[in-house]
Amino acid sequence: MDSSAFRRRVTAAAVLLLLIAAAMGLKIIFAQKIRSVEELQAYMLRFGVYAPLVLTGVQALQVVVPVLPGLLGCAVGSVLFGPAVGFVCNYAGICLGSIIAYYLAKKYGTRIIRMLFSEKQYRIWSERAARCRSYGAFLFVATLLPLFPDDFLCYFSGLIRMDAKRFIRIILLGKPWCILAYCLLFGLV
Repeated sequence: MDSSAFRRRVTAAAVLLLLIAAAMGLKIIFAQKIRSVEELQAYMLRFGVYAPLVLTGVQALQVVVPVLPGLLGCAVGSVLFGPAVGFVCNYAGICLGSIIAYYLAKKYGTRIIRMLFSEKQYRIWSERAARCRSYGAFLFVATLLPLFPDDFLCYFSGLIRMDAKRFIRIILLGKPWCILAYCLLFGLV
């Protein structure tokens, strides 16, 4: 085995270990017995002034390691910090995670997607994206609408020949609207 192949395997193993550690960390964080909004607030507030940063990090991580729906983080942020601060934390975290997912797919290709998503999901969304006249327009609309597999599409975007600047522009312009709607809705709770 030549040195470049060895380096690729070591890097892939390191990324895999990082993803597993991140998933385990999320599981530990959310395995707490939280039965009410008050208990969730008390848990997050244990992080003190860093609680908004923790939420931002969790939101970024939940895109990179799609274990939890982003909707949950939006609800948590709005209930704990109010709609404005909740929106900022959620938007920053989700956009950061989306960009990381794009670059991970750019670097590691379909291997990372097949580790994180089912073969069926990969096939379905690949076919749908292939039928689109403009994948960029499809991605933009998908980021606007709730309950779309945004995390998968961020990874998928890294596989195709989508320019990084265009991807980032779509994420930054498309993501805030659905996140803002969630934050305002949950802020009323």
